[in-house]
Amino acid sequence: MATTTKIRPRALVRASGGPRYAVALTVDALGTGLLRPFLLLYGVTVLGLSAPATGVAMTVGVVVGLGCMPAVGQWLDRGARSTVVAASMLVRVVGVALLLATPAGHVWLFGTAALLLGIGNQAWPAAHAALVATVAHGRERDTALAGGRALRNAGMGAGALLATACLAGGTGALQALAAVTGLAYLTAAALAWSVHLRARPAAASTEDGDAGQAPRMRALLAANVFYAFCLNVPEIALPLVLVTQLHASPVWSAAVFVANTVLVVTLQVPVTVLLSRFSRRAVLALAGVVLAASYLGFLAAASLGHGWGAPAVATVSVVCTIGEIIYAGSATALVTVLAPAHVLGRTLARFELSTGLGLAVSPAVITALAPHGPAALWGGLATATLLSAGAVAAEKDRPGDRPGDRAAAARSRTAEECRVRTTPHGLTLD
Repeated sequence: MATTTKIRPRALVRASGGPRYAVALTVDALGTGLLRPFLLLYGVTVLGLSAPATGVAMTVGVVVGLGCMPAVGQWLDRGARSTVVAASMLVRVVGVALLLATPAGHVWLFGTAALLLGIGNQAWPAAHAALVATVAHGRERDTALAGGRALRNAGMGAGALLATACLAGGTGALQALAAVTGLAYLTAAALAWSVHLRARPAAASTEDGDAGQAPRMRALLAANVFYAFCLNVPEIALPLVLVTQLHASPVWSAAVFVANTVLVVTLQVPVTVLLSRFSRRAVLALAGVVLAASYLGFLAAASLGHGWGAPAVATVSVVCTIGEIIYAGSATALVTVLAPAHVLGRTLARFELSTGLGLAVSPAVITALAPHGPAALWGGLATATLLSAGAVAAEKDRPGDRPGDRAAAARSRTAEECRVRTTPHGLTLD
């Protein structure tokens, strides 16, 4: 397997699905940034719901939305690619429309809208990864996945900044932002569908034995639940610690979030390329070590108390973001390599299910541990993440995840995987 050593923008866009698909991702991310961070605020201020009721409705929507993943995986394994991506966006269009139509005080309609938004948000990562895995192979695939994440973070950050600037308009501004979000999702869905990318369903090989079966990945899936906690650290754990324990200004929390976004946007692709000389499993284990070290750094920073505590937490957050970047650049890429072609969709769906579970339970775990002190919170997260890294490292690599292994490159060219070409009108099958 060739190691990626250079970043070629045109090749990266092509490997990510083509220019039209890149525009679809950008528009979708902008729309998500406009509403997603303020959905709780919409329920409280526009619909007049209580904060606990709004939070419960949103949580239930996310958790129940995870139930769609098996169906998404099966759909992908029947060959669908751009259609599933577009469907994940259209579901959110319906969710936004229902949100706008919800009268004040109707928590169940708000919950249904949150459920539809949750289904779309849960289905999109697996569908996007399957599409990229169909277009690109080897380490080019890793870089394309990293590029998509950087692009999405940039779009969501820009959308959130625009929404923040518009919030002075009150409830009317929130409703307008929701309407614009719906239009953005609809536009993105049309662009993604127009790519017309579909894979030939691959039949399981009877000659390959275990190679033709879906990988169990029990250790990897269990570890991923705890790895995913890092994605909520900048948004939940650090603001909680900075404001309630260190009594720091909320400006520190905003600075940490902005720094996290900027670092992901600028470093996701370069770091992924830099680490492509190592096996994906080793890189994923390294991510756990870096994240655990950052959690211990937060523990030390919290002991400094008011004054030096907030700057120290902000500094350590950079290390945590680096760990997040390493994790994001290796985890999904590893899963796409481990999965045989005919079960790629179901394997990605299982992986995203574990990610969604981690994101769903992490706020409750973080808020439950925080009152017991920094040692309980950061020590517990560090221990769980280190154990997860050990579990990941203990599993053996399949052929193709080792640098220099040519077997995966050969398999990626077999008839079991579709071949695509770039045309002025998008990506089509050969």
